[in-house]
Amino acid sequence: MTLVSFITNLTGTVTEIGWSIFILAWAVGWALRGSPIPIFRIKRGGQDIVEDAIIAAFFLAIGSTVFYLISYVASQV
Repeated sequence: MTLVSFITNLTGTVTEIGWSIFILAWAVGWALRGSPIPIFRIKRGGQDIVEDAIIAAFFLAIGSTVFYLISYVASQV
């Protein structure tokens, strides 16, 4: 196993875990936000989770693009 393939595999695994956590946070946030519980703090907490998940997805997309670009350039060298 070369260093480039190790970094590519590691990046892919970390990216998959990150997207899985994003989907879980998104689902939990919307479940809390849309729940029929009459407690405003719980609904606001769900909204905060959804907002944080969107920001995390943005940075995850940017970061994974940069890492894949770096591994592509490294594999061409």
